[in-house]
Amino acid sequence: MKQIISTNKAPQAIGPYSQAIKTDNLIFCSGQIPLCADGTLVEGNIEEQTKQVINNLQSILKAANSGLDKIVKVTIYLIDLNDFQTVNQIYGSYFTQNPPARATIQVSALPKGAKIEIEAIALA
Repeated sequence: MKQIISTNKAPQAIGPYSQAIKTDNLIFCSGQIPLCADGTLVEGNIEEQTKQVINNLQSILKAANSGLDKIVKVTIYLIDLNDFQTVNQIYGSYFTQNPPARATIQVSALPKGAKIEIEAIALA
């Protein structure tokens, strides 16, 4: 059985997908780009965009009665791998103990001109 997770504390989906899907004991969060809850893109630097993306994930997980500490797998998409160190430092400030498994991939472009997208799988 799957449950759709949705919150107005994070941006609504910009296509035919859900913010997250909860199954028995897992939550699959769709990739989040640095949109504010009202759908406007954070135009700032990679630091500001990274923080917004993680805050979006945090809001979605909260709506599913979970949290960042329950994330088991993360995939980060960057348009510039030169941003890796900066993203890694910010990311690390949110995951100080028992960080999840992770992959980081450089891509040629992301929706709405974003510099970063993060998707996650968490425990329910």
